[in-house]
Amino acid sequence: MKRPAGISRWYWRLTPALLIANLVFFALAFRPASPRPSPELANAVGKLTAEVSRLSQEQAMPSVVLSRHRNSICYIYALYSVSFPAWQGRHPIRTRVSGTGFVVANGVLATNRHVVQPWFDDEEDAALIRSGGQPRVEELMAFFPDQQKALDLTDVRVADGADIAIARFNAPASVQGMRPLPLAESAPVPGDAVVVVGYPMGVTAMVAKSPRKVYQRLAYSHEIENVARDLAQHYLIRPSATYGHLGDIVDEKMVYDAPTAQGGSGGPVFNSKGQVIGINAAYIDGFTGGNLGISVEALKPLLGH
Repeated sequence: MKRPAGISRWYWRLTPALLIANLVFFALAFRPASPRPSPELANAVGKLTAEVSRLSQEQAMPSVVLSRHRNSICYIYALYSVSFPAWQGRHPIRTRVSGTGFVVANGVLATNRHVVQPWFDDEEDAALIRSGGQPRVEELMAFFPDQQKALDLTDVRVADGADIAIARFNAPASVQGMRPLPLAESAPVPGDAVVVVGYPMGVTAMVAKSPRKVYQRLAYSHEIENVARDLAQHYLIRPSATYGHLGDIVDEKMVYDAPTAQGGSGGPVFNSKGQVIGINAAYIDGFTGGNLGISVEALKPLLGH
C-alpha cells in the first residue's frame, strides 16, 4: 500500500498507534462504572482488616515483650530450712526453691510471697511449724540475664494475706538494662491477650535449651545453686514467654490459659501494651486453662502507691 502524497514517513508509521491509543482511551472513558461497595460491606471489610492486624500484633507479643523487658526479669533461688528445738532431737529440714521476680523500682523486685517465704500457705510446713519448727531462709539470690553474678536479696516485705512480696537488691553501677517494668494503670478485662514471662521448671528448662557442651556437663547435676551460677557465667539465664488470654477476674485473682509451671511463680503477666497487669502465682495440674495470677493492684500498696 502506498502512503498518500505529502505525508511524511514518521507520521505514517505513528498513525496506527495513535488510533489504537484513542480507541483504548474512549473504551475506558465510557465503560460502565463498577458498582461501589455498600457501607455495610465497607464497614465489615474494615473490621476484618483491623481484626487481622490485632491478631498479628498479639502473635508477636511474646517476642516483643522479651526483647524489651527480659533483662529486668530474674531467676530466684532460695534455700530455706525448718529447725527444731534441741530437745526434740530432729535434724533441720532443708529445701531448695526456684522462682521468678521482676524489677518494679530501682533496686526493688517483686515476686510471690511463697518464693521468698516458701512456708507460706504450705500445709506440710505449717504442720512442722505447729510441732515447734522454726522456718528460716538461709540463701536468697537473684540471677538476671546477661549478668554473670548472682545478687543477694534482702529487706523482704510481704503483703498481709496475699501471695505477694518485694525484696531489695544492690546492682553494680555498671549494670545496664535492669529498668523497672511499667505497671498497668487500667484494669484488664476477660478476653484480653496476656504474656507470662518467667523461669518455668527453673534451671532444668534453662539447661535443656543450653548448648550441647553445657547441657552434657550440667544435665545430671542436682546442685541447683551451682548449676545456676554456671549458667550465669555463660550468659544462659534466659526467661521464657508464653501467650494466652485472660479467662476471668475475681477480686485480685486472675485466671488465664498462658502455660506456666513450677519455677514460674512470681513472674510478670503482661497485657498487649507491654504493661504488667499481674504476678503469676500458681498453676492447676492437668488444666492449662486455669493458671492463676494476682492483680498488680495488690502489689501497689507495698510500693507505696
